[in-house]
Amino acid sequence: MAFEIPKITYSGEIKEITLGQGDRAVTVGKETTYPFHLFEGEILHLPSIAMEVYDCPPQEWPPAAVEPFEDVLEDPVAWAQKCINQYEAELICLQLLSADPNGLNRPADQIVPAVKQVADSIDVPLIVWGCKNDEKDAEVLRGVAEACEGKNLVLGPVGEENYKQIGAAAIAYRHTIAASTPIDINLAKQLNILLGDLGVPDEKIVVDPTTGGLGYGIEYTYSVMERDRIAALAQQDKKLQFPMICDLAKEVWKVKEVQIKEDEDPKLGDQGKRGILMEAVTAMLLLLAGADVLVMRHPEAISLVRSMVNKLSGR
Repeated sequence: MAFEIPKITYSGEIKEITLGQGDRAVTVGKETTYPFHLFEGEILHLPSIAMEVYDCPPQEWPPAAVEPFEDVLEDPVAWAQKCINQYEAELICLQLLSADPNGLNRPADQIVPAVKQVADSIDVPLIVWGCKNDEKDAEVLRGVAEACEGKNLVLGPVGEENYKQIGAAAIAYRHTIAASTPIDINLAKQLNILLGDLGVPDEKIVVDPTTGGLGYGIEYTYSVMERDRIAALAQQDKKLQFPMICDLAKEVWKVKEVQIKEDEDPKLGDQGKRGILMEAVTAMLLLLAGADVLVMRHPEAISLVRSMVNKLSGR
């Protein structure tokens, strides 16, 4: 007798969210089954990948991460356009490194015009990612929301300490929120409830569960994301039925196993390949856990992940 894979029909469904606007808008969500369980349900939209762009030259990147972008590191507009034209980026994630109060601490009136310049120069969806300082992000992202009115940016990370300020701006100027909580399903649900009570529409929320890189808490992230999907699909928890976004690249490329040079520890092998593979493996683990949007860095890692997604989805 031939083996038959047991099939389960799930009563829940992930909400369908559109990021960006126009012909190159990206739609995510709408899953009716667990990641790549095509024998049980439908995955209408394949996961999407956003490529990182920084608003100032990043420091302490290993050579392999710098090399693809070394000619555009000083110009976020050129960097974003290179990602789109050369590496076929579906989305751009603009990291506001210069806003960090512990770094350059640029004021909002310098950052906002630069973000708008990037937004006006590209035709793919733009994710604007703050410096993870609640107070500074509230100030900067409110200014970004107003300056880019109607472009349906994704603004994040938005947490419990600043959701009122950023959420109100997102409502007023028609943007999407990336609701961010520290790897905890209960906190994630609570923040989604708070955003809903504030008036942010369900179709304007994606969830950032936060993540670690391979070997640095990825299994904990995986289990929380998995529980999120179980609650959404099998338990019909409407406050967890949102697409998930994972800002993973910076978590991977900062760890010592990526930073250590080959001559310092030959057994680790080629430093460049090591970083690329660690980013690709981290990305695939997050996709298998339920991620809908990945924020990635290296073009070769992205190529590996795209190839695997096509194979798993039969496309």
